[in-house]
Amino acid sequence: FDVSVWELFMPLCWGCKMVLCNKDDIYSPTRLLSIISKEGVSCLHFVPSMLKAFNADIEVSDKESLKTLRCVVTSGEELPLGLVADWYKKFEIPIYNLYGPTEASVDVTYYNTSKDDIIIPIGKPIANTQLYILGESLVLQPIGIIGELYIGGDGLARGYLNRPELTSEKFIENPFQEGERLYKTGDLGRWLPDGNIEFIGRKDSQVKLRGYRIELGEIEHVLQGYTQVSSCCVVIKESSIGDKDLVAYYLGEEGLRVQDLRAYLGESLPSYMVPSYFVPLEVMPLTSNGKLDRKSLPNPEGLGISTGIEYVAPKNKEEEQLVDIWSEILGLPEGDISTIANFFELGGNSIKILRLQKMINKVFNSNIEVAVLFKYYSIENQAKMIKTDLYKDYDLEDTIEDSIAGIEKKIELFNL
Repeated sequence: FDVSVWELFMPLCWGCKMVLCNKDDIYSPTRLLSIISKEGVSCLHFVPSMLKAFNADIEVSDKESLKTLRCVVTSGEELPLGLVADWYKKFEIPIYNLYGPTEASVDVTYYNTSKDDIIIPIGKPIANTQLYILGESLVLQPIGIIGELYIGGDGLARGYLNRPELTSEKFIENPFQEGERLYKTGDLGRWLPDGNIEFIGRKDSQVKLRGYRIELGEIEHVLQGYTQVSSCCVVIKESSIGDKDLVAYYLGEEGLRVQDLRAYLGESLPSYMVPSYFVPLEVMPLTSNGKLDRKSLPNPEGLGISTGIEYVAPKNKEEEQLVDIWSEILGLPEGDISTIANFFELGGNSIKILRLQKMINKVFNSNIEVAVLFKYYSIENQAKMIKTDLYKDYDLEDTIEDSIAGIEKKIELFNL
């Protein structure tokens, strides 16, 4: 595969010794430690998934076996912040994060990680390479604004063999340097103030859910920034009644609470991008070369799927009736519906809330406006509202003003 080219030739071009492992060695941290110690290995190259497996099985006491190791190089997939933090808890050996596609002779950026990192960028361009982050109509994006990554420089391939249409689509004229070309990566990123690039995800992982355009890679990127999460994947799940929701699969430390994950994501993402369900796994399915195999992710049903909401049982008849209604609309067992849960955190949306309004008005012989349900969004609050007829005194204009105030607050928060 592509990375094997520089793995083979780089040490030879620099006059270094190259040590080859067999397949049994790769999957045995103990054997790898023995090889590193015996051969005096100074540099290791892993995909992050394999580094995670290696790190999980070695301890601080193995420092002696790693005394010749000067650096660890990772590439091939996103490097999780949690993995970097775990590594530096044990060792001071630096990890270099590399990024790049086959079409640009593989790696084109590098970043030297540290124990103080709060995000893991893909870094800065290597020599004789230019990176551009462009928006629509190939406009340069300013610092902090997400755009598509384009690569220029000496490393670009000529194109795709016998595929002229794909070549012309992906290799375009460089609008900033006459006579040069750019490779259109399909990856999203943004410049950081220090000149590094933060990788956001794949442009082709964009999906549309209930009218919103959502980048699955952006959600994964934020979730992976949580230090107790070592690996994750976000997908669209369709329920038995045809509703679609975001589901996050993750590997996390013992004691990790889903409600903490939900709160963490809510600080950086709009509510429609926070997954409705979270599925903890013991291991992520991987392809033969150690990358995440999305096609092999297990069906969420029966895997400890969680909303991350503390369960509180209904305390009165009204709450019991509302649990029945929510269960039918959301397609969830009654035992999974907490009376303090937010309707939208359990998979509710603008379509389902219309059904909620209709069923509540029918069961309770009321005349509740949809706007009221946006404010009273838990079963506990809805039951109190119904019992005390609060909805009759509710001012719709107040709802609109509250919404505007909320929008203004978010604008101020994100400095837009």
